[in-house]
Amino acid sequence: MTLGACGSSGAGSDEALDIWIRQAPDSDSAKTAQKLADAFTKASGVKTKVTAIFDDFETKLQQQAAQKNLPDIVINDTAQLGNMQGQGWLREVDKASLAGGDKLAEGAWKAAQAGNGKYYAAPFSAQSFALIMRKDWREKVGMQPPKTWEELAALAKAFTDKDPDGNGQADTAGFVIPAGTKRGYASWYASSLIYANGGDFLTNNAGKFTPAVNQPNAVEAVKFLQDQFCTAKSVNPGAVSNDTTVTHEVFEKGQGGIYLVGPYVLARFVKSLGADKIEVHPVPKGPSGGPGTLGEGENVYLMAGSAQEDNQKKFAEFAVSAEGQRIGMNKDAPGAIVRLPVNTTVNLAAERQDPGWKVFADAYPDAVYSQPVPNWAPIRQASADAINAVWADCSSDVKTAMDGLATKLTTELQNQKAS
Repeated sequence: MTLGACGSSGAGSDEALDIWIRQAPDSDSAKTAQKLADAFTKASGVKTKVTAIFDDFETKLQQQAAQKNLPDIVINDTAQLGNMQGQGWLREVDKASLAGGDKLAEGAWKAAQAGNGKYYAAPFSAQSFALIMRKDWREKVGMQPPKTWEELAALAKAFTDKDPDGNGQADTAGFVIPAGTKRGYASWYASSLIYANGGDFLTNNAGKFTPAVNQPNAVEAVKFLQDQFCTAKSVNPGAVSNDTTVTHEVFEKGQGGIYLVGPYVLARFVKSLGADKIEVHPVPKGPSGGPGTLGEGENVYLMAGSAQEDNQKKFAEFAVSAEGQRIGMNKDAPGAIVRLPVNTTVNLAAERQDPGWKVFADAYPDAVYSQPVPNWAPIRQASADAINAVWADCSSDVKTAMDGLATKLTTELQNQKAS
């Protein structure tokens, strides 16, 4: 379904460019988004209005679409591209005519490309994943940074059993995991280990997709994590119901010591815990191979039906410029909305002093983006439901569950005409 004239109704050049971003209102990230918009206004003369929404972001976009009143600009996850493009919400972006587009990393452009090969966004931010962990705890238990999954599991077990915070109570866990099903978090978390073990959710054969989640490498990764939940019991209690908002707090409260996550919380944890207490290490490759962790980020989406098409393009061009990228990075302070810059002229080391950022940057070239199916969202959600179930029910057989998931993904791919 294509929604004609579904942008901000009646919006003209005298009205503010309506920008939505998926961040918590009044958060540091929302304030950075406002700085970006203010700098754009100063440079272009175009007035802006920034709306930060975190909970039920996609649902609220659906409501605006039903009213034919979409915002002009949306800054949102790369994985949402297929979902939004499939509903006719996005304008196509001419990669060649976007000023500064030739300076953007080619890998980031791939995350702005739909299954039909066309581009429907301007890349804005990229990220890989790494292990943020409690350095003080690791030193307390006398262990080295993990280089293998076996060492990673052993460190998590030590964090669980050896009282790393020294309070005499059994109140710490190794892993903190957002293992709930909301927005597909269980799948999102597991994907980095699936990719790090040479697995995938789907196989792409010249644009035709088949499930791969029940292949040995993927099953091995999900089983490794089930073992941490069920055998080692080294995962924070309640993880199977948690999203990232709760999991961030679990880590900050000292209830767990190893968090496989993106770089967007690094500055927050440095501020809340202290630079001397945390460290960043690469995700070890699994026993069956690589290449690396999940790769993702955010795009600037130019929403369909806007009466301000020229201003939409101007904002996208400013956001991907070196100036826009540096504002979004926010140096080492909390609130970065550009995690790793997609503009190749921006020097990460010149903007950020925390050495943890380099770990994420070094991991990015091997990061794996989700497959370019027409709509990734239902695939992530179905995967999250299945993976969450085997972590929550320790009697579940992982291979059987992944076979069942593969059957569901086959049906979904057929529905998307992508199989």
